[in-house]
Amino acid sequence: MQKCPYCDFNSHALRQELPEKSYTDALIADINYESGLVTDRIVTSVFFGGGTPSLFSGRAIGRILNTAAEYFSISDDCEITLEANPGTAEAAYFKAYRKAGINRLSIGMQSFNNEKLRQLGRIHRAEESILAYQLARDAGFDNINIDLMYGLPEQSLEQGLYDLQQALLLKPEHLSWYQLTIEANTRFAHEPPELPDEDAVDKLYLSGSELLRNTGYDRYEVSAYARPGRESRHNMNYWQFGDYLGLGAGAHGKLTRNGRIRRYSRYKHPSDYMMRAGSKTVYELRNPIKEDELLLEFLLNQLRLMQGFDLQHAHKAIGTDPDELISRLSAPLSRGLLEITGGRCRATDRGMRYLNEIFLGLMPP
Repeated sequence: MQKCPYCDFNSHALRQELPEKSYTDALIADINYESGLVTDRIVTSVFFGGGTPSLFSGRAIGRILNTAAEYFSISDDCEITLEANPGTAEAAYFKAYRKAGINRLSIGMQSFNNEKLRQLGRIHRAEESILAYQLARDAGFDNINIDLMYGLPEQSLEQGLYDLQQALLLKPEHLSWYQLTIEANTRFAHEPPELPDEDAVDKLYLSGSELLRNTGYDRYEVSAYARPGRESRHNMNYWQFGDYLGLGAGAHGKLTRNGRIRRYSRYKHPSDYMMRAGSKTVYELRNPIKEDELLLEFLLNQLRLMQGFDLQHAHKAIGTDPDELISRLSAPLSRGLLEITGGRCRATDRGMRYLNEIFLGLMPP
């Protein structure tokens, strides 16, 4: 297993046998330790993400979910998602995941062009993506997301639309269609590939967005599209500035307690995490969000949603007066990047294409 050159997530190339039992034991200790923080909450979504959780057996996933059910109050219709790569997909695993309680699968296909997959450092081929999808359906999954990138190295408009058309032929319930970006501390940052220019990416984005809309997919977040009623509950909670527990190596979490909002993260390297799990030493960072950063954090999340946010909700969530908030947003409002209608603030179609510019303008000097 290798790390993709564009990936800045907490993933590590696997050079020895997967320590499944040791890591699962650590995660269970972590669940036990954190459970006291949310005794008054109902868990409505669980998300197995990170590197490649599909490397774990269905037995290990089931053990984790059974432990979570012992310590947390989990809703009967809880959305339980697991990320999987087509290169690690096996029919036995998908069936075991479904039996263990996973009810939503997110498959990282990224492209249906084998040359583009090679450039992205992916270890699977397009044919494996299609096979993995069919195996997931055969295993009983009726809620599947496909991850797909655009703006790939030397990608033409025709190639980008072909990828999207191939994904739509599979008829997934949800599609995450997002532009490749070069992140710091990745191989692509040190050895930049030749990417399409801004105009070419813009044409692909507009054509692809129209194709998705005409095929029955509603855009509810800057890069998320879903069939009606199939929006990701986990994503919605995150972008609505909701609370969530982050368990596992490098996991980030956000909790509101006694009127204070605190973010935290765990040690990134699996060996460090496993050594500390189940105790307060598992935290690498654990800090309250500063008052002068709270509004920006709120906006960074809420403005990604097509529906935006309610001004009164902002007042309740972070204490910012609606008039003060409107004043802070005057520049993007005057430029037509944001609009306020019926007490809701949202990015316009043009604003959605320039969200980073909006966010940069809101940051303190």
